[in-house]
Amino acid sequence: MAKKQTAGRDNLGDFAPKFAELNDDVLFGEVWSREKELSARDRSMITCASLMSQGLFPQLEAHMKMAKQNGITKDEMVELITHLAFYAGWPKAWSAFGLAKKIYADK
Repeated sequence: MAKKQTAGRDNLGDFAPKFAELNDDVLFGEVWSREKELSARDRSMITCASLMSQGLFPQLEAHMKMAKQNGITKDEMVELITHLAFYAGWPKAWSAFGLAKKIYADK
């Protein structure tokens, strides 16, 4: 089951309360919890692919962290980025690899 998200309320609750509610309760509550239809692991792969393709690297970083928690391995993330380099763009792949190296670094 997807972890309960509070990022919307934590970051925008006072400034944009409805957006924060939709983020936490609808997107990360109702949509991400539909694991019978699509696992959190698969949703993470799809989301990372979409964010990389659009060049949305601040959001990609957060979702790569979630992907790692949802069981996406370093090798799988490397393969995802390598594959998308040909469809989304080489510079985007370089940027995504910078994030992945940081997130998947052995500590």
